[in-house]
Amino acid sequence: MTQIPPTIPLQALFDAQFNASRAQIDVPLALRRDRLGRLRSLIETHAGALSEAIESDFGVRSRQLTEAADLFVLRAAIGQLQKELPRWMKTRRVATPIYLLPASAHIQRQPLGVVGVIGPWNYPLQLNLGPAATALAAGNRVMLKPSELTPHTSALMASLVQQSFAAEEFSVVLGGADVAQAFSALPFDHLFFTGSTSVGRLVAAAAAANLTPTTLELGGKSPCVVDASCDLNDAAIKIAHGKLLNAGQTCIAPDYVLLPRGQEAAFEQAYTAAVAKLFPTLAGNPDYAAIVSDRHHARLVALLDEANEKGARVVDVAPPALGSSAPTRQMNPTLVFNPAPDLRLMKEELFGPILPVLPYDTIDETIAFINARPRPLALYWFGADTSARDRLLGSTVSGGVTVNDTLMHVAHEGLPFGGVGESGWGSYHGESGFLRFTQQKPVLVQSRWAMGKLFYPPYGAAFDRVMGLLRRWL
Repeated sequence: MTQIPPTIPLQALFDAQFNASRAQIDVPLALRRDRLGRLRSLIETHAGALSEAIESDFGVRSRQLTEAADLFVLRAAIGQLQKELPRWMKTRRVATPIYLLPASAHIQRQPLGVVGVIGPWNYPLQLNLGPAATALAAGNRVMLKPSELTPHTSALMASLVQQSFAAEEFSVVLGGADVAQAFSALPFDHLFFTGSTSVGRLVAAAAAANLTPTTLELGGKSPCVVDASCDLNDAAIKIAHGKLLNAGQTCIAPDYVLLPRGQEAAFEQAYTAAVAKLFPTLAGNPDYAAIVSDRHHARLVALLDEANEKGARVVDVAPPALGSSAPTRQMNPTLVFNPAPDLRLMKEELFGPILPVLPYDTIDETIAFINARPRPLALYWFGADTSARDRLLGSTVSGGVTVNDTLMHVAHEGLPFGGVGESGWGSYHGESGFLRFTQQKPVLVQSRWAMGKLFYPPYGAAFDRVMGLLRRWL
């Protein structure tokens, strides 16, 4: 990629946003809505060009896929922000305990100041502009660093944002890993990162030097548990959709399947049929995205080679006539049965169309298997047995859950979205995202009739009597 330098040097751009944020602490509703309106207009006016840029970056990725996975989600998020802002911005009154009466208390919601967003390449509109929109709604200034792996999309976003926003409001910074490193070292009021766990550690370490609070949206190995009570054909097509959307390059894609022992052949048949239904052709089919780069494609091939060498049963489930002759980085969907636990594909987040399948005998096995590993970003459960479902959900911890489907919890703007442990920290979407970028300032307004002097020294018998009374009320 030819690096396009920021119009303003990085530190100068941060300083301009910092000074603007301190000069205007109170950001009125009308201005917040205006900024969201400009962002929405940018998306609507240039949706076609943005979709074309994404297709150029991936090599193969349809406009419809970008519409469903990027643009639709963005519109829904901005629409909710516009609608709910008046309610979310309101000062919240808080009941005052008896020992502080007649004082009153409230929580004032204010912008943090300058929010940095480091976005990923897999959904380059949704996962870059979505957090930026929420931060703008909360009244902040925003600096966005998109991925260098989607150079056409990132450059177009930078140009369009520059046309619609003043640099001290919202700006996009382009560049590679060196720019990202310098970006994460800036003393933001909040730093939001979406990406791999390994890079997330570096971002968190850089932010810690400035005591900058962070939200880390990472990944991990999200399990898909198939219960014996489920409809296997229904489960298979939903798992295939979740796994193969964007060719598996989705942070919450099912990473492996835990399947009742003895159902391996039935699941293979059902999953193969589901793949054929979703993607009747593969080579050149724009609905089936290419792997984003040669490096990422080579990594996935190496994972399969290792699995083959170490005795796992690797099954190519692409439609038979297509083989692997696609002239692009489109990679055939693959099942891997009984992979050894020391394989890389059982340790690393896959981010591709490879799906390991592991048999289990009891629900206790699945719980133990999941809990022995880092807590996942998502967990999926399929079945009709609600007691088994509730036992699994009550005995495991994950960032989010969808029951009898995959991915869909991320589309619910009323649910917080985020990870736990190695899959991230902090959540966003809806009001939880708004609050993530908001300072909830507690305010206590003392009354002229306050009896605070009862607590002042010197202490003596009167103080003991007051404390004795309070102990009876508490």
